[in-house]
Amino acid sequence: MSAFRTTTGLTSWGRVDRPRQDVATPRWADELAGLVGGERLLAVGLGRSYGDSGLNPDGRVVAMRGLDRVHGFDAATGVVRADAGLSLDDLIRLALPHGWFPAVVPGTKYVTLGGAIANDIHGKNHHREGTFGRHVRRLCLLRTDGSVRELAPGDPLFAATVGGLGLTGVIAWAEIQLSPVSGAWMASEDIAFNRLSEFFDLAEASEAGFDYTVSWIDCTTRNGRGIFSRANPDGSPDRTPHDPPKIALPLDFPSFALNPLTLKAFNTFRFAAKSAMAGKKTVHYETFQFPLDAIGQWNRLYGPKGFYQYQCAIPSAAARDATAELMSQIARSGQGSFLAVLKTFGDVPSPGLLSFPIKGATLALDFQNGGDATLRLLERLDRVVLEAGGRLYPAKDGRISAAMFRASYPNLEEFMKHRDPGLTSAFWRRVAA
Repeated sequence: MSAFRTTTGLTSWGRVDRPRQDVATPRWADELAGLVGGERLLAVGLGRSYGDSGLNPDGRVVAMRGLDRVHGFDAATGVVRADAGLSLDDLIRLALPHGWFPAVVPGTKYVTLGGAIANDIHGKNHHREGTFGRHVRRLCLLRTDGSVRELAPGDPLFAATVGGLGLTGVIAWAEIQLSPVSGAWMASEDIAFNRLSEFFDLAEASEAGFDYTVSWIDCTTRNGRGIFSRANPDGSPDRTPHDPPKIALPLDFPSFALNPLTLKAFNTFRFAAKSAMAGKKTVHYETFQFPLDAIGQWNRLYGPKGFYQYQCAIPSAAARDATAELMSQIARSGQGSFLAVLKTFGDVPSPGLLSFPIKGATLALDFQNGGDATLRLLERLDRVVLEAGGRLYPAKDGRISAAMFRASYPNLEEFMKHRDPGLTSAFWRRVAA
């Protein structure tokens, strides 16, 4: 009897597509080798990729979330080895009481180790720690030809696997170096700004003195007002981990709930409220690092048709002008997001051939799926990004063209030498055409 079962229930976080896929959900590591073989296969984690890099229509999918055992944790050195399906949520709960924390976390803790490596995730401390891949000591890769490869930094296949979108093999386990922390609390500061130039000045001034920087930006205004946040660990010895989400959205919001009027009203209210509360405060890491995790299934806010997330990176030389043009086009469109994020990347290199960050600025925001009108807007944004020498984030993308992907990632040809031909995804079939 086949371990794979046909379903349309496995979707991305953006929920635009609901393809038919044959899905296997192994629970034990010794089951994995028997599932990795043949053609048209993809391994996935917790489904937090927004677009289609974690979807394999009419193909086979190995859902890794059940493979989450910890094989070893050295509380003296902060080195952990675990199955690729272990979530950052569970890793933090394990490590924080001993004074350790993942060196790099994205905006959600509900991602697996394998997903963090395959997408070479970044966080609010990129200017200090770079991407997740810099902190991977070893990993085990199962190839569809039956070979098993144990890889370390410096190996060309390691470089292809970090940020390789799960296309070089199935990551079975990984060994990660964690970072020491005194406790769970952070000394943060919120600063209101009223134009994009102020954001860039704040970001530049904050890099030397703050480990973490990020900003929320009002995507309904062309001037680029928002709230800049920066933080450092506060030295508190309290190592209490986070709580599970207290609320979850049980149903999809109706599509009409998000419209230009409600979008403008929400962003105006948020700016006024956050400005009034600006200043210094001490917050739990959960509040600063993972604010959206407080609401389970928040992706239902965008209605039954789902949404696209658009995240671009713009090189420093063009960042100010290109970001201003992007904000202008978004504001004019009347489309946009409740939570638009603008931050800067540092120049810490990643070991991954297809890693997303480049020194400069990155803008990320959601667009409710409005069909052709939304896609036309995103194409206009693409032209701004390409002209500026920027790129889009494959982990967030659901519609980038092959031409734009090839133009944006100069190491693509080198990556192709290491791709496992038995592995594929909806994203890959689109961009590799």
